[in-house]
Amino acid sequence: MVQYIAKVDGQVRRLEEPAPGCWISIMPPFNKEELEEFSQRYEIPIDFLTDPLDLDERSRYEREEDVRLIIVNTPLLNELEEEIDAIFITVPVDIILTPDYIITITSFENPILKRFADGKVKNFDPEDERLFVLQIFEQTVVRYLNCLKQLNLKRNMIEQELYDSSRNKELKQLLSIEKSLVYFVNSLSANELLKMKMKRSDLLNIRNDEDLTDLFEDIIIDNSQALEMANVYTNILNGTMDAYSSIISNNLNLVIQRLTLITIMLMVPTLVASFYGMNVGLPFQDSRYAFPIILLIAMVISLLLGWYFLRKRLF
Repeated sequence: MVQYIAKVDGQVRRLEEPAPGCWISIMPPFNKEELEEFSQRYEIPIDFLTDPLDLDERSRYEREEDVRLIIVNTPLLNELEEEIDAIFITVPVDIILTPDYIITITSFENPILKRFADGKVKNFDPEDERLFVLQIFEQTVVRYLNCLKQLNLKRNMIEQELYDSSRNKELKQLLSIEKSLVYFVNSLSANELLKMKMKRSDLLNIRNDEDLTDLFEDIIIDNSQALEMANVYTNILNGTMDAYSSIISNNLNLVIQRLTLITIMLMVPTLVASFYGMNVGLPFQDSRYAFPIILLIAMVISLLLGWYFLRKRLF
């Protein structure tokens, strides 16, 4: 699906046909033939259109004659999430800058681009390609920060549930959060490297524009903050998982120890009864109170063992 978006009379509107300075947004569904036709029509290398369709594509930029390519990874809610899948994944967004248009293409419907298409981003104007690219970077960082806060909040809630009982359900949810954080750390690192290279090479030609330069520097700082948050949350989660593994292992050892002590105490009556089951002369065997006496002896020995175990704090 291809949309042509421009700002008309201060309002973001969708056009029927592309106009110079408009934003061309390509979102699924589409097929390879449509991309090849689009590539020929706008004289864009086909690789620029197909590279971001690979979910493992790293953030980078590339230039070929008058066409510039920027690929940035953005967070996306995993709608196909299964029990142990990541809650959030990262998806590359392709930004292509041509002399007449700015083109974006992604393999999933992206909430960041949707905010621009719905006119929810302040001062958005497709004709100002430099500001548009920086605003995409800015909204991407904001999205990362919001997702990180959601993950951290969910982690705290799961920890509270684990305090009451250790169940596989909560541990699997922590694993899903851990996978999401791994995706975030890798993508934020790649995005930070991309922005630093763009700043150094002045890909957007903003070196002489103080306002845009300051905005770009702020975005780089915010990206570093998001990366640091992701690393901190990852370390906390790893420590939490290790702590719960130790707690579960310790609880299992305590259960086994108590069962062993109970088995020892129950073995005493069995042992006494085994002695009196032998076909030899034994004390009290001729007494009419033999059974109560034998039972009393077994109980006394078991209670003494129990008292000893309690004194040694084995229970």
